[in-house]
Amino acid sequence: MKVLHRGEFLELRREGHWEYVRRAKASGSVHILAVTDAQELLLVQQYRVPVGQDTIELPAGVIGDEAEFAEESVLECARRELLEETGYQASQVELIQRSPTAPGMSSEIQHLVRATGLVRMGEGGGVAGENITVHRVDLRSVGQWLEQQQGGGLLLDHRVHAALYWCEKKPTDHSHKA
Repeated sequence: MKVLHRGEFLELRREGHWEYVRRAKASGSVHILAVTDAQELLLVQQYRVPVGQDTIELPAGVIGDEAEFAEESVLECARRELLEETGYQASQVELIQRSPTAPGMSSEIQHLVRATGLVRMGEGGGVAGENITVHRVDLRSVGQWLEQQQGGGLLLDHRVHAALYWCEKKPTDHSHKA
């Protein structure tokens, strides 16, 4: 393995003929499926520099990318990011799935976490510089809402569709809860 370039947060690596990206200071990412008691899916909207436009996404974050959170677990990160981005605190979080983000391009493993027992503690919006808009979308009309957002020029992160699939599934005994 050879490091071709190292930035503050990312490394470009080569192994054999394969080039890929690795996060330099993180152990993965967490994406949160959060549904309120009123059956509203919590989604966030923010401008993403790499694609040059706003996206609709699940609340999410990078695990261990800052020194103060270097030892943080997946579930601890999910709780913190949910509160920062949406203003909601979860009484329970469980790991639903681990999967590669983009296995042909990145070594990152993403973790899909279900958050339940939500209590609104604030407005959300993320930390300084994130400028996140929080959307609470009724699950009965989420498909139509997502189509409207795409029709209005927003990009939709594919993990939203994965979360909708998992909305139909019941928590399992092998889930990791906290």
